[in-house]
Amino acid sequence: MSQLSRNRMSRTAASLLVAASLVTSSPATATAAFPYQDPALPVPTRVADLMSRMSLDEKLGQMTQAERGSVSTSDITTYRLGSVLSGGGSAPSPNTATGWADMYDRFQNAALATPLAIPMIYGVDAVHGHNNVVGATIFPHNIGLGATRDPALVERVGRAVAEEVSGTGIDWNFAPCLCVARNDRWGRTYESFGETPEVPSSMASIVTGLQGSALNGPASVLATAKHYVGDGGTTGGVDQGNAQLSEAELRAVHLPPFEAAVERGVGSVMVSFSSWNGAKLHGHQYLITTVLKGELGFGGFVVSDWNGIDQIDGAAGMSAGDVRSAVNAGIDMVMVPTAWRQFIDLLRAEVQAGRVSTARVDDAVRRVLTKKFELGLFEKPLTDRSYTASVGSAAHRALAREAVAKSQVVLKNGGDLLPLARSGGKLFVAGKSADDIGNQSGGWTISWQGSSGNVTPGTTILQGIRNTVGSGATVTYSRDGGGIDGSYRVAIAVVGETPYAEGEGDRPGGLGLDATDLNTIATLRASGVPVVVVLVSGRPLDIASQLPNWNALVAAWLPGTEGQGVADVLFGVAQPAGKLPMTWMSSASQQPINSGDGKTPLFAYGAGLTYGPSQGDTSPPTAPGTPATSAVTSSSVNLAWAASSDNVGVTGYDVVRVQGSNETPATTSTTTSATVTGLAASTAYTFAVYARDAAGNRSPRSGTVTVTTSTGGGTSGCSVTPSTQSQWGNGYVIQATVTNTGTAQKSGWSVTFTLPPGHTLTGQWNGVLTANGQTVTARNAAHNGTLAPSAATSFGFQATRGNGDTAVPSGYTCA
Repeated sequence: MSQLSRNRMSRTAASLLVAASLVTSSPATATAAFPYQDPALPVPTRVADLMSRMSLDEKLGQMTQAERGSVSTSDITTYRLGSVLSGGGSAPSPNTATGWADMYDRFQNAALATPLAIPMIYGVDAVHGHNNVVGATIFPHNIGLGATRDPALVERVGRAVAEEVSGTGIDWNFAPCLCVARNDRWGRTYESFGETPEVPSSMASIVTGLQGSALNGPASVLATAKHYVGDGGTTGGVDQGNAQLSEAELRAVHLPPFEAAVERGVGSVMVSFSSWNGAKLHGHQYLITTVLKGELGFGGFVVSDWNGIDQIDGAAGMSAGDVRSAVNAGIDMVMVPTAWRQFIDLLRAEVQAGRVSTARVDDAVRRVLTKKFELGLFEKPLTDRSYTASVGSAAHRALAREAVAKSQVVLKNGGDLLPLARSGGKLFVAGKSADDIGNQSGGWTISWQGSSGNVTPGTTILQGIRNTVGSGATVTYSRDGGGIDGSYRVAIAVVGETPYAEGEGDRPGGLGLDATDLNTIATLRASGVPVVVVLVSGRPLDIASQLPNWNALVAAWLPGTEGQGVADVLFGVAQPAGKLPMTWMSSASQQPINSGDGKTPLFAYGAGLTYGPSQGDTSPPTAPGTPATSAVTSSSVNLAWAASSDNVGVTGYDVVRVQGSNETPATTSTTTSATVTGLAASTAYTFAVYARDAAGNRSPRSGTVTVTTSTGGGTSGCSVTPSTQSQWGNGYVIQATVTNTGTAQKSGWSVTFTLPPGHTLTGQWNGVLTANGQTVTARNAAHNGTLAPSAATSFGFQATRGNGDTAVPSGYTCA
């Protein structure tokens, strides 16, 4: 046999990897054609074997990351691309958890269709929740989490984010940002946990939350420590600027959080756009290779930032010199969102000319493949849809509410105005951020820079206030404060910054409130009513001249979707415990101002007042009436119940699904009725209701009601489209897509097909397959049986056949 034929056969046979990776019914070792396909072998052995089978182009593909909008599935297969990313705001349509999972699986199947079937890894900036996805839980930005001083809480946040990210297929998160922000003019200040290295270092606990106890464990997502190193220390706080620091200061202030992340086993590190004493970090071999990989012992892979290598030579665009400098400096994967073809061509030429060594390429590819093996991508490459329903779940929103409450920093409380009483009298709420999910979430929310308005589901601060006060209190809202008079017992002004991200967020000039906010507060003050100012911002603001006229001040930071946590602190449902993670300036002219620099702040680093819980009501409401059902469909049911009574006032109801001794949240309501959606057809459900009062007390549970959803109206139907993923001498892998072609939700599907004579099933995934002679029936797995109209899912299988047999299954039907 010629060497060419030998290589071709080796590549074709290697396609067995798809099957060996995904087989769940038998050990992968039973079908592994090559050592790298055998999960029982040590990862270094698997990596070495796989690399021995890779061409130069396949290696260069593993070093390349393209943006989803600039790459097709055929591109991934043709160019052997190792990674895809979504930039800020880059999302599939529809922008839902299922839409993301479907997109991910399409890209992944394209990677698995390559001769060696190396899975791709998909990266996103899930920097405060899975923030590109509409409906995801949006947690406080890092500045707020830093105010909690609670590493265990932050680890729990990381775990919740990992579950939501995993539910959409994504396996790599460009977080956490471990920058030490030293100048509040910087537009990324809110991405920092704090201005001293101790707080960001302690909050590296989020790495453990994201990655879990093992990279191949449930909902494990590769974390990224960024931006290495010194991006928070640039002169003037200029984004992508120059950190003019001695090496001693760089090591003392900016390096420790990365050391902490490496100690926790962080899988990747992203290089900063910025420079250190004039030298671009993307080309800094000493800091990347000598310090990070050598001195700190970082064993993961280094990724560049968005087109970051283009800036190395100071000229516009990407050049051969940029590519050579970046790779030789130690960058292992290059984020080239649109110019990825050019990057591959330039890097190939540099390698062939000897200006980038094959040893450097091999080191980069070895690092990338190691993490892919450790993540279990070769065994489980597709979305784990058991986590899809966790996106925006009640449990995650409850955790976010807890994090919001713990992040609030009370900075002034004249006359012990706080906590506010939850009952009696009238309250006035004003300000542009009181009823605005976009403002309270900030940048990196659905879009890169973020935007004001109802950008994603959540609870605004105003809604949280209304949920908290009892029936004996009245809440009036006016955005600009118009209509207030002296009859109100307190006014709450929710003001501050509107959303921004890097670049757009730099503030070289003033750092104060805008005229709209100042006029709103002035209107409230003119009424003579005590004023509580709640600042929604990504950094301390210049407020020293206005502060004497405010009765109370709370720094709410950028709390995300769960504004109820802000109200919890205002009304004493939760005791304030937040401490400033940044020194609060007396004037913008003091910037940079940091702990220990001798400057006199308005509020010192670590400041934060507290008070006890609001006194009074400890009596729960009475139990609601047993719910009655109506308008039962195949996927939803309406529930109504008799109201509870309470001495202060009922503020809401929690509907739960009852399964034996277990309860799971179904929905909430502020009235005595609710609609529960997302149910499966022809399924029995048991529901009950709890009431909540203004003091946070919960009633006994109502009686239960059991209802069975209907079989569904509309038409029913499905289609199946098989695709041969790979073939080799005596076997093949088939992936089949099942689509609901009807107009009603489909609960459960089955596909029947015929195996050719002499063929035997040897593996299956995402479905339950049974064979009766040559007739095979594939039924849905537990996680993919329910399909909305036009929705699709997939299953796959592996089979063997005799040498020389080229037949594949046929006669597919779906029911």
